[in-house]
Amino acid sequence: MHIAFLTPEFPHEKISHAAGIGTSIKNLTDALVRKGMNVSVFVYGQKFQEIIVENGITIHLIKNKKYRFFGWFFHRKHIQYYCNSIIQKEKISLIEAPDWTGITAFMNFKIPLVIRFHGSDTYFCHLENRSQKFKNYWFEKLAINKAKAFIAPTAFAGNVSKNLFKIKNKEIQTIHYGLELENFTNNTPDVFDKGVILYMGTIIRKKGVLELPYIFNKIRKEYPEAKLILIGSDAPDIKTGIGSTWQLMQNLFQKEDLENVKYLGKIPYTEVQNYIKNANVCVFPTFAETLGMVTIESMAMQKGVVNSNIGWSQELIIDGQSGFLVHPTNHDLYAEKIVAFLKNNSLSKQVGKDARARVESKFDINNLVNDNIAFFEKIINPHKKAI
Repeated sequence: MHIAFLTPEFPHEKISHAAGIGTSIKNLTDALVRKGMNVSVFVYGQKFQEIIVENGITIHLIKNKKYRFFGWFFHRKHIQYYCNSIIQKEKISLIEAPDWTGITAFMNFKIPLVIRFHGSDTYFCHLENRSQKFKNYWFEKLAINKAKAFIAPTAFAGNVSKNLFKIKNKEIQTIHYGLELENFTNNTPDVFDKGVILYMGTIIRKKGVLELPYIFNKIRKEYPEAKLILIGSDAPDIKTGIGSTWQLMQNLFQKEDLENVKYLGKIPYTEVQNYIKNANVCVFPTFAETLGMVTIESMAMQKGVVNSNIGWSQELIIDGQSGFLVHPTNHDLYAEKIVAFLKNNSLSKQVGKDARARVESKFDINNLVNDNIAFFEKIINPHKKAI
């Protein structure tokens, strides 16, 4: 069985962008290779054309092309033609693509197409309660119609997407993202920088970062030594049109609080683990997510996590046991839960231990890869009886 993945991102030194989607695909492709699968990854929107073979995975960088007219159509057909040439040559059995922007809207493949609900524009607009451009919904709906089946990282993401796109008579399988747990170990969970609160993710409104200045102010009234570290790329703010959400955040902090805030921007993924290890508590007050890789990575590192309590997160954390779940707008309660970790080392240790156990039971890629393989096989050979 030869499986291909179409994606706008993938962790590699020659690829400029890689976030949660890329990380989840990388974890899965590595696990598939260990299981003896042939794996190809098509990364579109790149600056140059190249084929890289690394760790058993063939990575195809597809150079971006500009078109004077109807670029939304010809861009997709350009990707399709390239993928189909490799599909035929390499005898690829199935191709998986993301839902974002409906990249496969006008593509036709002679093999089954599976769409994984990493998070469409339609999905995020729904969760954020903001209007969506009709064109974006149209592209994503066309792509959905062309898929043979779907995978969702959480049941919540699958059910919401099913309702938004009115999916009928097609299977949606829930398979969580997985971690290479041996890469996320913390042999000294008792050693950390006391009072350090860590946020990791894009600095963007939908991630709840504009709630953090108010939450942090309440934290420092109870724990004045608290420090907030922010890691992630800055993004424009879609509501105000301002080019920097970090700039918006700075204006919301009290002056004396801002002195205890450090924004590091985007840093190499290999360095992020050190910041997780050193943190007292990790916070993710997001309004819109499908699962949240950084949440389970922090849990795997035995950190106390205070996460959003919306939909998907209830499949990650057992509230009060493997972390805390609080709505981002409930500033008082959110701050209270963070302060509980800052003041109580025993609580941090116990919750961190339970968080690690939770990740081991539900998010180990070495177990989840079998679920992916079984699903792929069922789509490729729908009439084959299970043994």
